[in-house]
Amino acid sequence: MGKNRAVAETALDKRTDGIAGPRAVWRIVRRRDFGPYFLGNALSASGTWFQNLAAALLIYRLTHSALLLGVLNFSQFIPILVLTPWAGSLADRLDRRKLLFVFQGLAAVLAAGLAALAWGGLAGTWVVIGDTLCLGVVSAFSAPAQQALIVSLVRRDEVPTAVALNSMTFNLARALGPAGAALSVHYLGIPASFAVNAASYGIFIAALVVVRPRRQEKASREESRVRDSFRLLREKPELAVFLLIVAIVGFGSDPVNTLSPAFAHAYCRPDTWAGFIVGAFGAGAVSAALVVAGRVAGSRWRMAATLFLLGAGVAAFSVCPWLPLGFALLFVGGFGYLASNTAVTTRLQLGVAEQQRGRIMALWSLAFLGLRPFASLLDGAIARTWSVRAAGVVLATPALVAALGVTASALRRRRDPLGPAAANAASASSPGSLRSPEGR
Repeated sequence: MGKNRAVAETALDKRTDGIAGPRAVWRIVRRRDFGPYFLGNALSASGTWFQNLAAALLIYRLTHSALLLGVLNFSQFIPILVLTPWAGSLADRLDRRKLLFVFQGLAAVLAAGLAALAWGGLAGTWVVIGDTLCLGVVSAFSAPAQQALIVSLVRRDEVPTAVALNSMTFNLARALGPAGAALSVHYLGIPASFAVNAASYGIFIAALVVVRPRRQEKASREESRVRDSFRLLREKPELAVFLLIVAIVGFGSDPVNTLSPAFAHAYCRPDTWAGFIVGAFGAGAVSAALVVAGRVAGSRWRMAATLFLLGAGVAAFSVCPWLPLGFALLFVGGFGYLASNTAVTTRLQLGVAEQQRGRIMALWSLAFLGLRPFASLLDGAIARTWSVRAAGVVLATPALVAALGVTASALRRRRDPLGPAAANAASASSPGSLRSPEGR
């Protein structure tokens, strides 16, 4: 069984290495189905960063508590931990596009409501945390459908490029959203940032009206049970390893998001500099996306290198005494974050059949976002007990450990390479062996 697993992994390596180029990237972006989705998703993600930063600044100004910053992030991500498995089941059983219509509309109402309360001076600490919790519930039900729908908008051979571009939307938003939010808060006030987020959901809804995804192969109620997701992980342990790496990447990037106002103070800057701190990390991620979208690397050596860049970049930023150098280190960390996350997400997307994709991407959301509440609380607790710099180092360490683990795996494979027979078996593997059956 171990040999068969290695064969399947090698076959997947070949399908995720060297796919697409700049022309293919441009062709996908110009496509009627993917282009509007790409743009709407990017603007919606930017709006989310406007709200995230504005909410963090409001909480910090009201309380000056790093712990409550952790509570705020906990409230945003805990619904994903609790609800995402059921959300993935819905995404496999119901029309994903219609699900997104419903939940994006609810998110727009919640963001607009918080903007109105903030303009009226009624947005206290627990009002902001409560609204963030509700948005987290909406996000939990949206994320699996949003991730799984991407594959229905492109051809199968374009999936790695589409996944990289989808990651780019999030990280382009990470680069531009916080900086834009910092300017918005400075010149227009916190309520305006909440209003921008509400408008961004409307733009994404408009994009959903335009796109026409490929017909979805829906799973029955019996086939889409939550426990079947975990059974799939038992059948394909390599998917569980990929999900563990996704979780480690999420932990490694969390201090930059959760503690950015506290980091700004540690560098003796105003709290509005939090946007530039998050933006520097996002800029590195965007630069990685421009590389990864043209060539998705399946090599374990490259994955180890990108995990190392993430961990080393965030840890070094956390202890760096000079902010300009700190920005450069964040750029490096952001590059490693995006490159490693895109490679492993592509493997997950290609590793399952269409009717399983919603539940697998729900587990992706669970690993990447659902565990973030604990990362956020750990961030806040360490920052309160020791320092914000110590929190950054501690949360970045698992990425460095993972880099060593992936390196050890690559060394083992070099000492015991697969022979020609294994390669032939890989080419003859069935659709259930880490292959995605659909084309376009």
